Amino acid sequence: MLYEWSLMTKRYVLRYIRVPALVVFSILQPIMFVVLFRYVFGGAIVVRTSNYVSYLMPGIIAQTAAFGSIATAVGLAEDFQGGMIDRFRSMPVSTSSVLVGRLVTDTLRNIFIVLVMIVVGYLVGFRFMNGIVPAVGMAAMAVLFGLSISCISALIGMKLRDPEAVQSFGLIWLFPLTFVSAAFVPVYTMPGWLQGIAKANPVTIVIDSMRSMALGGPLSRTTFESLAWLIGICVVFLPIAIRQFRRVS
Repeated sequence: MLYEWSLMTKRYVLRYIRVPALVVFSILQPIMFVVLFRYVFGGAIVVRTSNYVSYLMPGIIAQTAAFGSIATAVGLAEDFQGGMIDRFRSMPVSTSSVLVGRLVTDTLRNIFIVLVMIVVGYLVGFRFMNGIVPAVGMAAMAVLFGLSISCISALIGMKLRDPEAVQSFGLIWLFPLTFVSAAFVPVYTMPGWLQGIAKANPVTIVIDSMRSMALGGPLSRTTFESLAWLIGICVVFLPIAIRQFRRVS
């Protein structure tokens, strides 16, 4: 089983190596978000606890990890549409190995992209204020967040099985999930009716935890809530995605 997972992971990793534009383009978009919010909108946004760039970067990093999950859905849809899954069916390969290999590969890619975004953050003025261990914890939380969203995206990719439809729908549900949160602006600046939605949004809970790790703050409650949400999403959606994969393949 582990050997099959490693083979499928290697297959997807080689695709990124052979087509580096897939990684480059996934980095350019969040960099543009950083520049836009840091230098265009940042002067008009005031936060109480820190300067805006320090507030912004954990949100941008979390959003980048979430948006990276679109590649999971699109990649699986392309495999179905291109007949690759049918080829695997004729081989003595575990049905779950393709899905697991895809998730592992996209997690490795997310690790790389999160590290790049931290470097970009330092270039525009972001600094960790809480020590090296919480800084590593913030990066790990972002990667786990990306993995949990990828589990949902994998299910979407296998349900739709059309790369263009997956690409469109992936943005439709991710944009409100990330923007109606504390990713870019404090929740207290939103209209009263929207604040309740933003506070209950698990993205807000995860990003608040990442900010506490990066800048200092109460870690125990927010970290526990974040881990509960992310592990819960993986526990619920990964078995559903594996069952869906076996059904459609």
